[in-house]
Amino acid sequence: MSETGTSTRKLTISLPAHLADFVEEESARLKISRSRLIARALAEIKDVEEAQLAAEGYRFYSQEAKEFAQASHTAVTEAWEDAG
Repeated sequence: MSETGTSTRKLTISLPAHLADFVEEESARLKISRSRLIARALAEIKDVEEAQLAAEGYRFYSQEAKEFAQASHTAVTEAWEDAG
């Protein structure tokens, strides 16, 4: 996640106490702000979801390309047989 040159917006959120405690502990341990910790966690979730969507798209288009190749093969074979 690139953190330079990005605009930011301030949000007010409510978290369950155990998650708020975790944010406090992790941000102190990593020596980063709570905002940066939460932004990193959300960016990671976003990256994973985008990768899953991309993989899903690749699988879809792979199947579509396979079906096209099979249909094309049949048409090309028939054309070659008619020409020969």
